[in-house]
Amino acid sequence: MNQNTMASIVIPVFNEQENLSELTRRCIAACDGMHIPYEIILIDDGSRDGSARMISDAAETHGGKVVGVLLNRNYGQHAAVMAGFAHAKGDFIITLDADLQNPPEEIPNVVKKMLEGYDVVGTVRQDRQDSFLRTLPSRMVNKVVRKSTGVHMTDYGCMLRGYTREIVETMCQCRERSTFIPVLANTFAHKVTEIPVGHSERTDGDSKYSFWKLINLQFDLLTSITTFPLRVLSVVGGLVALAGIALGVLIIVLRILWGSAWAMEGVFTLFAILFVFVGAQFVGLGLLGEYIGRIYHDVRDRPRYFVRQLVGRKL
Repeated sequence: MNQNTMASIVIPVFNEQENLSELTRRCIAACDGMHIPYEIILIDDGSRDGSARMISDAAETHGGKVVGVLLNRNYGQHAAVMAGFAHAKGDFIITLDADLQNPPEEIPNVVKKMLEGYDVVGTVRQDRQDSFLRTLPSRMVNKVVRKSTGVHMTDYGCMLRGYTREIVETMCQCRERSTFIPVLANTFAHKVTEIPVGHSERTDGDSKYSFWKLINLQFDLLTSITTFPLRVLSVVGGLVALAGIALGVLIIVLRILWGSAWAMEGVFTLFAILFVFVGAQFVGLGLLGEYIGRIYHDVRDRPRYFVRQLVGRKL
């Protein structure tokens, strides 16, 4: 590898004290094998366990190799990654989860691929070890993102990814609050590719993505990258209106043929029509609310995160 190339490994951490020691050890071993300058940036995203203390200890023990960025509270995974981007000094920036499901030993493979001139290198998890409740939403997200962005990548949900410094600096200039980093990066990238990587079962700690958080992630993703749901809403509204007109015509015909006693004087039919339109209105209001809420957050223009302490490097 080019000795003048520096790599920054950005890892968001939230309540991962069970994995941090092994994570740090394996990352250092993998990066030492590349024989290029590197830094491992561990971002504590408001952990409630001993993660922040362990990150500080690692930064002091491995001076120059490990940098700790400690946030004052939990801001979410993507905000934590953006905090890591802001402090990264490398030519290539590699993101990685702290749960060790994506092996740190794959980092050199990502860097090697980036040396071929790619702006973004994604990864595709092979023989994925997650449950059905994790893989199904992931497949749905991948399909939606491919349709919305026109950029065909197989696995947008894998955090192990590589970005050039130019792409990262451009992303840091974007001020929107709802940020889905893989998609945002692809909007600026010229050359993107994917490579297969291994995937391991989580052995320690618990997943930080509950079923409800996965649903929230889908809403964040949809409303941050596209207005397609609003267009779908318009189409659905048109179809509901046509269905209402057709049903009204059918009711008139049936009343002429069978008389006013049909369907309890039409009471049940009116209730059915009412429920259809009320349901459609609530769906529409919910989608509009999602977009308006994001406009509200963007207009306030508050910082994405607040760094409480930087360990291993001067501010």
